[in-house]
Amino acid sequence: MIAVFVFFRQNQRMEKFTQSQIIDNIIAICGTSGWINDAHALEPYITETRGLWRGHCLGVARPTSTDQVSQIMALCHQSEIPVTPQSGNTGLVGGGVPNGGIILSLNRMNKIREIDAVNNTMTVDGGCILSHVQNAADDVGKLFPLSLAAEGTCQIGGNLSTNAGGVQVLRYGNARDLVLGLEVVLANGQIWNGLQALRKNNTGYDLKQIFMGSEGTLGIITGAVLKLFAKPKSSVTALVSTHSMDQTMDLFSALNDELQGLLSAFEVINANAMTMTLDFMESVSHPLENNSNFTILIEATSGDDQQHLQTRMEQALMNTLQQNIICDAAIAQNQTQAKTFWAIRETIPEAQKIHGGSIKHDIAVPLSKVAEFMDQATALVEAEMPGIQVIAFGHAGDGNIHFNLTQPPEMARDAFMNLWNHFNHIVHQLVHSMGGSFSAEHGVGQLKIKDVARYNDPVSVELMRTMKQALDPENILNPGKVIPSINNK
Repeated sequence: MIAVFVFFRQNQRMEKFTQSQIIDNIIAICGTSGWINDAHALEPYITETRGLWRGHCLGVARPTSTDQVSQIMALCHQSEIPVTPQSGNTGLVGGGVPNGGIILSLNRMNKIREIDAVNNTMTVDGGCILSHVQNAADDVGKLFPLSLAAEGTCQIGGNLSTNAGGVQVLRYGNARDLVLGLEVVLANGQIWNGLQALRKNNTGYDLKQIFMGSEGTLGIITGAVLKLFAKPKSSVTALVSTHSMDQTMDLFSALNDELQGLLSAFEVINANAMTMTLDFMESVSHPLENNSNFTILIEATSGDDQQHLQTRMEQALMNTLQQNIICDAAIAQNQTQAKTFWAIRETIPEAQKIHGGSIKHDIAVPLSKVAEFMDQATALVEAEMPGIQVIAFGHAGDGNIHFNLTQPPEMARDAFMNLWNHFNHIVHQLVHSMGGSFSAEHGVGQLKIKDVARYNDPVSVELMRTMKQALDPENILNPGKVIPSINNK
């Protein structure tokens, strides 16, 4: 670390480039197709996917190699030009929206470098689209389990730098659990080659964990060694209804015990979210009587044959029905039916856009507190604003709920959206009191940066500042994101 610090100090004494010289040098590094500054072409890069932010920058650098990323970072470090690393720009907290400087996009760094089927690993460029990584694993009879709604456009470097979650965390863990090694370009252009494919390596700090979840504020992930898994031989999908969140969590406990670790998804949908989706999404239908308070989408996978897993699921659900834990259940009889069940869960965000303004909460609490949170949070926001609609859904099996709020029918959308911080405070205070997190899987970005200072342990905040100062003393990497009280460039 001392050597890095000295390198920074030496670079500060070097001559700085003008903005036009910076651009000329980037074009010399990446070629003319590696630089975008046309206003129309820039728009998708500077606009956040939900339209909450619109940034500004000199342009977008699009390198094709780690060496080019290194040259660009050394150049920007020398002249103290802010750099916003960006993957597919599918984030939901403004982490990839630039506030000046340049955007560094890895969308031309999209190669599968190596697949080792014996070691169950795949080495990839940071710009590989997630679905392409999934397909490459499938082609060799393996599974890469990270799965989320944006998988057709999001890139693996962004997934790792935000520690993405998704629908299979229950079985396989978050993004950080799926990585053995990283290649990272630091703020000063140095390349850290940590592309080790080892499951045991006890030789000091686990440096890769510093960069995963840092949202591009400490370094740019240009390559990764990913874990692969055996493909399940069978899969069973079911829809189940319950009357209460307590029953829903009792169902989870019962199935987890009965199926002994075979659950790969346990997604809850409250009645408002279900009704909204059925109203606005013509392609969606509900196989159960829609008169329950909660619908749960369940998936189990196994190395056993299909019939054996199906029988185990049927028996487990029959037991919960006899115990009056569930009201009704339907098990998909084929993959087509399974896809129709999943379509209900996957189209909720699209239905929300049609439904009205939506104040978002991406929270996590211990599993033992999920039911209590849902009941108390619903009561709090309904008392604060009669007629407000709670649209709650998400990964109840790992304690992560997307607790979203839509305005009362008679209220104007903009007036409601102006209360975003007010309702965030109500919900996040409750989450904090339960030992939970105000950001389960979407990250901090610029949306939740004040909450980092408000709810995180003060020592952890200071440790993050220390790491930022050590690795990026000029604060050029994604300034204004994640860490409170770091001056923007």
